[in-house]
Amino acid sequence: MTGSSLRPPLETPRRTPLRRFLHTVDGVTIDAAYDPGTRPSDDLAIVVAHGFTGGVDRPHVRRVADVFARGAAVVTFSFRGHGASGGNSTVGDREVHDLAAAVAWARELGHARVVTVGFSMGGSVVLRHAALSAQEHAGRTEARTDAVVSVSAPARWYYRGTAPMRRVHWLVTRPVGRVVGRYGLRTRIHHGGWDPVPASPVESVPLIAPTPLLIVHGDQDGYFPVDHPRMLAAASGDHAELWLEHGMGHAEHAADDELLTRIGEWAAAHAS
Repeated sequence: MTGSSLRPPLETPRRTPLRRFLHTVDGVTIDAAYDPGTRPSDDLAIVVAHGFTGGVDRPHVRRVADVFARGAAVVTFSFRGHGASGGNSTVGDREVHDLAAAVAWARELGHARVVTVGFSMGGSVVLRHAALSAQEHAGRTEARTDAVVSVSAPARWYYRGTAPMRRVHWLVTRPVGRVVGRYGLRTRIHHGGWDPVPASPVESVPLIAPTPLLIVHGDQDGYFPVDHPRMLAAASGDHAELWLEHGMGHAEHAADDELLTRIGEWAAAHAS
């Protein structure tokens, strides 16, 4: 096992990421970017799965990538229906194919160790992707992950217990909400429901072992209260490591550089 430190230098040189359109197994074009980081000799790559309405060029996603790039190569991408990617968002269902394409690209670029880090919707996607990979149902062995970090993810589907999640459900399920998503948030949302309903994050977690798993959640998360990460950790059968972050809100916007640095260091130490 090799490791790398993500403790930042005083200034990180600016780099121009390599851009490419990837193709998923179900025929969707995905806009992706690759940053070799400041340690190009390292064999570790971190693949970042953003939250709903995010994207590869969103400032909060680029900040996450910049912190991780201090100690690893980084692949970022826009999920289907987001930004310049094709298709429509299925809000966590078929997005596992998008993540698989990004992981496969990291391996194609020569990285022997690949860690997936997902935020909110992306957090549920990295859990489902890891479970499918562990069960060898992903269809592409090159798309496997060596460690998984889920940040601010839900444990179960259809949660409406908070005002922000009720707004998200309005956005996804109502025609006028989908118009707002398309033109206001650059997110094209599929008009139909799930058929069949995919395995939930809490159903997926038990299938991930022995792949290392880190669950990160803020105790001030306005979308998903702390029973969600506790359910996920309990479902792992003590396989997962749980970080409940004091004062942290939700997903990328709430993850400060210090937390991202610790996540990157955990990834470097646990990927093998």
